[in-house]
Amino acid sequence: MSQIELKHIDVTFQQKKRTVQAVKDVSLTVEKGEIFGIVGLSGAGKSTLVRTINYLQAPSHGQVVVDGQELTKANRREIAAIRKKIGFIFQNFNLVGNRTIAQNLAFALTAGGYPEKQQPARIQELLSLVGLAERQDNYPSQLSGGQKQRVGIARALANDPDILLCDEATSALDVETAEEIIQILKDINQRLHITIVFITHQLEVARSLFDRVAVMEAGRLVEQSATYDLFAAPQSDMGQRLVNRFLDTQLPPKVAAQLAQQEGQLLALRYRGSDSLTPIITEIAKATDVDINIIQGRIEFIQERAIGVLAVYLTGQTEAVKRAIAAFRQRVDYVEEVNAHE
Repeated sequence: MSQIELKHIDVTFQQKKRTVQAVKDVSLTVEKGEIFGIVGLSGAGKSTLVRTINYLQAPSHGQVVVDGQELTKANRREIAAIRKKIGFIFQNFNLVGNRTIAQNLAFALTAGGYPEKQQPARIQELLSLVGLAERQDNYPSQLSGGQKQRVGIARALANDPDILLCDEATSALDVETAEEIIQILKDINQRLHITIVFITHQLEVARSLFDRVAVMEAGRLVEQSATYDLFAAPQSDMGQRLVNRFLDTQLPPKVAAQLAQQEGQLLALRYRGSDSLTPIITEIAKATDVDINIIQGRIEFIQERAIGVLAVYLTGQTEAVKRAIAAFRQRVDYVEEVNAHE
């Protein structure tokens, strides 16, 4: 049985005398112990959707089921009990500035009903888990952004949750620090078997953290797949836009300027695995009588599996080039025709 089920979720707000539908008929499931990602641009409805899971945001329509309990039919006491098993990690840390790190964690423990006498040992355990055992007497202002977020993770784990919700938990951090936070979350997931739902606009996070991913656009769920499949062959327009940003095939200016003076077609190709596409390129060139030049290429690893990214330039008779492009579409996961003359 799925640990989280969202069924036909709508969320509607009244804003300045107009109705805003932030989430539109979204259904998804999250399995126990997995890391599930929700990606999309700002305003896509990601945060609103995730807040329905712990019922900080009640849906206007639809069902929210957590651990088999339907929150849409639960009373306040039942919802409060479910919330205790759900930790939340915020984008901007939300630490109390005039309290030490230990005191910040004590607030969360007290709110969860944790016995006061046992709190010092629990605080030390939590800070050790995130690599901050020596910083409990520091104040938030004495910590870096990454360290503050580690405290945020420790606070979210304070009352031994089954589920962690992460709202853009790395977007306020630099790339290297964000990667450290990702590794901590992966370790927590593997060691404690906690289910993680993580929302972000950064595909760098999805690349190494998520098991499965959903893509949202304008309140709707437009694509859902294994993370590797999203990168290899996105099915939605928004999925393609997000992946194209990450697997950028933009050419160096000098190369682009040279191609702009020629008559041909630039293709961006993506394919699964680390094998070379040279045999396929040779076969298509011979079959269509088109010259195909490899402009640039690289291998990316998504969840430790390879995806090849290649830019090739086709020259020849117009109809022959069209046949070559069709042949690539049949044999390669993803093909994009790029305008080299812009």
